[in-house]
Order: sequence, then C-alpha cells, then structure tokens
Amino acid sequence: MSNKVFVGGLSWNTGDEELREAFGQFGDVSDAKVITDRETGRSRGFGFVTFGDNESVQKAISEMDGRELDGRTIKVNEAEDKPRGGGNHGGGRRW
Repeated sequence: MSNKVFVGGLSWNTGDEELREAFGQFGDVSDAKVITDRETGRSRGFGFVTFGDNESVQKAISEMDGRELDGRTIKVNEAEDKPRGGGNHGGGRRW
C-alpha cells in the first residue's frame, strides 16, 4: 500500500505549498507536488501528496475527496505506483 495520494481537479492557481497546507492537517507530509506541463510550466490540474504513514493517507482520502480547494471540487484517492521506464520511445525499424 502506498503512502501517496493522487489529487485531481486542482485549480490552475494551486501550487505545491497550498497542497502541502491543505493536507498537512492529516499527518506528516513528506512531499507535495503539483504536476506541471514541461513546456509551459502551467499546472496540469493534478498532483500528489506523500505522507509518512498509511493512516494519514486514509484520513486524507476520507476527509478531502469531494471537498473544495481553491474554488474547485477535488478528487482524492490512493496513488497507483506506475513502473517507470519501459515504453518504446522511438528508434529502430518496424518491419
């Protein structure tokens, strides 16, 4: 089980600090990151919050899912661990 939650539906104005503040009431937040577009630097409308323990994760999900943050209703659920790498990023011929 992951100690990380996915937070979707974020306002374009919500940053890492606002995310950390909003979720800090549920336990020790070790990381809070709003995902941004690589080219524009603008928020993509979602982020992740990592807690020190799973109990905080469960509290955050039950308390924050469907709540409003910066004028937007957010969706909060347990983050899924995605294996990194792998995908075919071009190169090679396909015959």
